[in-house]
Amino acid sequence: MTVERTEDRIRCDVSGGIAWIRLARPPVNALDLAMVRGVVAALKRAAADDAVRTVVIASAVAKRFCAGLDIAALAGRSPNEIRTLVHELYVGLFDAQYHLGKASIAAVNGAARGGGMTLAVSCDIIVAAESATFGYPEIDLGVLPAIHFVHLPRIIGRHRAFELLFTGRAFKAERAATLGLVNRVVPDAELETEALKLAGEFAAKPQAAMHAGRAAFMRQIDRDYRRGIAQAVEDFCEIIATEAAQERLRAFAEKGRAK
Repeated sequence: MTVERTEDRIRCDVSGGIAWIRLARPPVNALDLAMVRGVVAALKRAAADDAVRTVVIASAVAKRFCAGLDIAALAGRSPNEIRTLVHELYVGLFDAQYHLGKASIAAVNGAARGGGMTLAVSCDIIVAAESATFGYPEIDLGVLPAIHFVHLPRIIGRHRAFELLFTGRAFKAERAATLGLVNRVVPDAELETEALKLAGEFAAKPQAAMHAGRAAFMRQIDRDYRRGIAQAVEDFCEIIATEAAQERLRAFAEKGRAK
């Protein structure tokens, strides 16, 4: 087994044809540009490695999958810096998953919010621990969960999606499964075992058929999705540049530093 680190934010290992990409930025795996680029680069390496048959995105931080974008990485940043980060998370991640050529699984072990939801939903399968929670808190910070406007209504329906996106309330794994956002919910201690079992099933399939089949599947479900996420970048950047949004972000970041 080989282990590689990306600025201590991402831990990657390959074993038995399964590549594990673990988010490793305590305390909450908040996403900055280096971390997002680390995930995208790890997916591209997995795509190019014939020894990899399946990919699992998981967390190395207990009870935390990913809190979303690092607020300190947004507050006070220039429009170009923000655009680079959001473009990499929205478009870069989508492109890497689109061209992966093998199944991807998100193993959500705890809180997933905002950009953490983006990471999870980018995968083909989502397995969640019973204690996992989900949510889109962006609206309470004065910004937009813009990419989720593109995919969430398609997954759970317009009216349910509106409620989740515009209340910002967190919800439990069981509700996520009921909504069709999560494939299955398992006891916390069994999360990685279940993800490994699923990954093994996909890894055992004929590789050429999986590669061609997933490519065809991605083309069929795309339905101008990439165009939608490109617009989502613009929508996010437009609102986050406002003084009202920046004030909320600065206040949130200061509150976090005071703890």
